[in-house]
Order: sequence, then C-alpha cells, then structure tokens
Amino acid sequence: MKSYIPNFLTLLNVFSGCVATVFAVLNHLEWAALFVFIGIFFDFFDGLAARLLNVQSEIGVQLDSLADMITSGLVPGIVMFQLLNMAERGGWNLGFFGHDDEITLLPFLGFVITLASAYRLANFNVDENQVSSFKGLPTPANALLILSLPLILLYHTNEVLSGIILNQWFLIGLTLLSAYLLNSRIELFALKFDNWSFKDNAVRYLFLIGSLIMLLTLKFLAIPLIIVFYLIASVLNFQKNAQS
Repeated sequence: MKSYIPNFLTLLNVFSGCVATVFAVLNHLEWAALFVFIGIFFDFFDGLAARLLNVQSEIGVQLDSLADMITSGLVPGIVMFQLLNMAERGGWNLGFFGHDDEITLLPFLGFVITLASAYRLANFNVDENQVSSFKGLPTPANALLILSLPLILLYHTNEVLSGIILNQWFLIGLTLLSAYLLNSRIELFALKFDNWSFKDNAVRYLFLIGSLIMLLTLKFLAIPLIIVFYLIASVLNFQKNAQS
C-alpha cells in the first residue's frame, strides 16, 4: 500500500498543473501561479516520500517527469505567452489569449520555454549522473522564475519594475536565457534530503534559510533573486568541492 503514496502525490502535481493551465489560458495568472506552487510542493514531497518509504520505482520516475512537463513546462510557456502579449499591447489584458484582438506571432515565442523544458526532462531521464545534483536549472525552479513575474506586477506597484517586466525585449531575453539555463551543463545542487543532518546538508539548509529571509523581506520580488542565489551558491559549492 505504501508504494502508492509517492505516485499519488505525483498525480496531485499533475492535477495542480492542469488547473494552473486553465487559469493561465484564461489569463488569471495569480491563480495559475498558486497552483504551480502547489504542484511544486507535491513534486518535492513525492520524491522525499519515495526515499523515506524506500519505494522508488521506474514508473515513479517517468510519472514525475510527465507531471513536471505540465506544471513546470507547459504552464510557464503559457504565462510567457500572456506576458509577451501584454508587452505588445502595452498593459494588463484579462482576455482569453487576447481573443478581442488579433494575435501576433511574437507571444508564441514563450513556448520556447515549454520546448526547452521537454528536452531537459527527457535528457534528465536518461542521464544517470543527475542523482545528487543537477546539470542545468531544474524545471520547477525555472517555473518559479517565470511565474514570479506576474506576481511582481500585481503586488509590487513600482513603475520601473512594471516597465522592465512588460518590456518585450526583456521578456524575449529572459525566454532565451531560460531555455539556455534549463539545458546548460552548469552543475547545481539538488534539494534532496536523504537525512536531516546539518553536516550532510549544510548548503541546502543555508540556501533554504537565506531564501526564507528573502521571501519574508522582499515577498515575490525575492523569487528571481533566490534563483540567482541558487545558481551562484551551486557554482561556488562545486568549485570548493573540486579544490578540496
């Protein structure tokens, strides 16, 4: 019976991703972000549950990637589509994929994120070296980065920030950077806890504490900074380990 628990959590991730997709298509990006966060929560705990219960399975690995493809691959692509559409029209538009107006080709560039996510997940499934660490930005981290943008627009009323986020060149650059980071060879530590020892998980604990402090002080603006923090901390950590 316990072998079904991790897969059930993964299916809750799938369901969260499906709900987030509906809200993203309807351009209710705040709700889309909420269900992506919920899906990523289940994504974290399904793997933890499998390790604690010692019920890891090949079907669980495949199911996890399929869930990530929806929650952390498809949804960020739709959200970037909507943001690029807003950037072209000069502001927030709550229409259904902008159905009141003609859609141009530029917003479809957002689905480069979805394509890059699919390739990363397929590559991850066949790469046996990505167990205790990742090569390239994990799709959930990338999803958080993209989903933070509409939340910053909604909850941080700053004209400078809004001007940057709704600048189409910024969004194009971020889309391409996102696709690169997903499939780069940069080695990043995984937030996987095999035990709760501080000695064995010092980098993970420090990262989580630092991230919590930033979230409490900067709110949604902290999310892009946390991703940068994650990249820098990983590079420094692996450089230190290589020298020791």
